[in-house]
Amino acid sequence: MKAYIHATGNISAQKTFGHPPLLQVLVEQSGNRMRCTEPDYSAFIDVKMIRRMSRIIKMGVAAAMECLQEAGVKNPDAIVTGTAYGCLEDTGIFLKKMVQQNEEMLTPTAFIQSTHNTIGGQIALLLQCHRYNNTFVHRGFSFESALLDAMMLLEEGNVNNVLAGSVDEITDISHAILSRFGLYKNGNVSNNSLYNDISGGSIAGEGAAFFLLTRDPSKNDYAVIDGLHTFYKPANIIEVSGQILSFLENISCKIDEIDLIIIGKSGDEAGDAIYTQIGQSVFANIPAIPYKNLCGEYPTSNGFALWLAAGIIKSGNIPSTLNTAITKKIKRVLIYNHYQNIHHSLLLLSAC
Repeated sequence: MKAYIHATGNISAQKTFGHPPLLQVLVEQSGNRMRCTEPDYSAFIDVKMIRRMSRIIKMGVAAAMECLQEAGVKNPDAIVTGTAYGCLEDTGIFLKKMVQQNEEMLTPTAFIQSTHNTIGGQIALLLQCHRYNNTFVHRGFSFESALLDAMMLLEEGNVNNVLAGSVDEITDISHAILSRFGLYKNGNVSNNSLYNDISGGSIAGEGAAFFLLTRDPSKNDYAVIDGLHTFYKPANIIEVSGQILSFLENISCKIDEIDLIIIGKSGDEAGDAIYTQIGQSVFANIPAIPYKNLCGEYPTSNGFALWLAAGIIKSGNIPSTLNTAITKKIKRVLIYNHYQNIHHSLLLLSAC
């Protein structure tokens, strides 16, 4: 089961929108929260509609539209979205008004736009797309579930292309709540020095990444997704190693055929220990780079990782800004990420 990445659209904390050269300049943000670098939405969304959209809806719609524009596709055969949090800003607005107005005379707009499938539905409405539309809300597996669904649709042969993506945001309210669980570092932390701060917690992130996946290859494809695998709450590092080796064996890939590992190292001392142990055993002698210093930590950050891997494979090189001495041409990339050591995922990409 394979899928070809024909086009991408990405809004993140970095300057990724509009398909600029891959991460030539890195954006530095201080604090324990990374906000997206948002573009001028008027190029993709009607100005009158922009005023009625929350930030996450604008991010998701713009990323999807940019992806379709690059592909030259006006209407995809299916739309599949993954989100763990949904539209948090609208949810917060609705809940605050419930309290302030004693649950009386509530306007329905914020509630309607607070549902998890709002982004996928809004994209379909703007495109007048009446085809398959699905949203997955599987916590740390939300994007992977959406990707798997898209690949299965292509494998069945009923569609030629699928618009698949992930969207999540961080708001003042959600950041305050999640901080109480110790998910984020204390104090003023720079994302550029994230891995120098050995302590608990990471930095909060957000983003919207969309991909047009096709069943058949074309000359302009970024890469091909060779395989996807997820596993839940591994008992120990031995099980993690076994899952990785089993996945690679099932898709007939040898360890020495992998040119680069993109890992979900987040700056959290306990979580990063897993990557360190795997790097010293299964992935020994294979170059590895982290990505969460670029986008922050959030359940669907693998959308950013997939965008990064696809861009590296298409260009054949790793951006010099990522501080790596790797000079050989990159043809095969493995993404390994875990979210809170609960949701683990593997994605293998190859050059077309």
